[in-house]
Amino acid sequence: MTDISMRFGMQAEAREFLKLAVPLAGAQMAQAATGFVDTVMMGWLGQDVLAAGGLATMIFMAFMMTGVGLISGVSPLVAEAYGAGQTRRIGQLTRQGLWIVLLLSIPGMLFITHLNGLMHWSGQADTTIILSDSYLNVMAWGLFPAIAFATLRGCIIALSQARPIMLIVIAATLFNILGNYGLGFGKWGFPALGITGLAIASISAHWIMFLSLLVYMLWHKPLHQYSLFHSLHHLKPSILRQLLWVGGPIGIAAILEYGLYLTASFFMGALGTPILAAHQVVSQTVLVLFMVPLAMSYAATVRVGQWFGQQHWRQIRQAALVSIGLAVLFMLTAGIALFVYPQQIIGLYLDLNDPANGEALDIGISIMKIAAFGLVLDGLQRTANGVLQGLQDTRIPMVLGTIAYWGIGLTASYLLGFYTPLSGAGVWIGTYIGLAAASIAYLWRFQKVMVKEKSFPFASS
Repeated sequence: MTDISMRFGMQAEAREFLKLAVPLAGAQMAQAATGFVDTVMMGWLGQDVLAAGGLATMIFMAFMMTGVGLISGVSPLVAEAYGAGQTRRIGQLTRQGLWIVLLLSIPGMLFITHLNGLMHWSGQADTTIILSDSYLNVMAWGLFPAIAFATLRGCIIALSQARPIMLIVIAATLFNILGNYGLGFGKWGFPALGITGLAIASISAHWIMFLSLLVYMLWHKPLHQYSLFHSLHHLKPSILRQLLWVGGPIGIAAILEYGLYLTASFFMGALGTPILAAHQVVSQTVLVLFMVPLAMSYAATVRVGQWFGQQHWRQIRQAALVSIGLAVLFMLTAGIALFVYPQQIIGLYLDLNDPANGEALDIGISIMKIAAFGLVLDGLQRTANGVLQGLQDTRIPMVLGTIAYWGIGLTASYLLGFYTPLSGAGVWIGTYIGLAAASIAYLWRFQKVMVKEKSFPFASS
């Protein structure tokens, strides 16, 4: 193991951070490309399919990211064990994380396939409900491999071995693109299955990622010292409790954060199909870009967690500043691109020459420009939360997230969307108000935690 107890300057910390963040960002963006390609091809199948499929994708993502949140205790705890040289504990944490995945996936699959009543209640169009249901009935089978892959990924990155993840995800994404085209449109001898074909290709990609990473971890000899899958059938209640103690609040925070986006999608659907279609175009674009600060937050959790295992508080602060600063810089650059080229980006999803798409195009442009300003807030709150997770500080941030996302963001979205002329644009503005509140709250919490460094007898200055 590399001696991570040496003191790093800011530039050296940035280099170590990027060694993790760059391959993770590549992997995350490639994985997000699965949803991006799905959304583009949904647009080719028509505005109704785009609206319904986009809503269904958001529903699946909400469930998946909630599960990922609940097992995300694997990464900071493995990072801490790695930093402290506790080899045996690394395998125990990974195995019990997979048990949590299994216990989460079964009820999650059942819930995903029985959401018709909720969609009816929220005022979605009948066509939207029928198409969404056909997509979700298939996508439910991708929930277990998606969360299990995230569990193994959390272990690998905590051990500072992120490169294989990028290669696996890129290969699976290429498979998904070809599968989408073949099954969605009936190419190469396959039947034209439409939106159902897109779902089949997507779940196949999730299974490929999970099984490929599993095989790699079984094959790669340097990982054998951790006995990652030894006695996999044994449940360890004490380890499960530790994982859920850290990951439980993260999962609840994920429910709140992605629940905010999902509820915003329901709001947009209630405002009309063209508004929902425009919303899905912008959402999918933002989601792809969001993968970079999300990857940076994972890297931040690992870097902070490793230094936390050594109780080096100066390096913890450096790791936090590097991750947050780079995330804000990236999202600022991406926001400029969205603001300057909104029509060209929307043209990737919708035929701009089709008069039927005129209303969705106009709405999409206005929302895209709002998103251009909000990206920085999204990157800031995500990486700041990743830093707190590295410190295993998850319960207070959960409360802060509840207040920011739902108390402030959702309320503002509803009021601006339904009680002002802003309509769909108001829903997006309200969402970003909630993210701004979360950003401020998480930064305040980090500073509060860092003040406690003086109370640690082994802290390094």
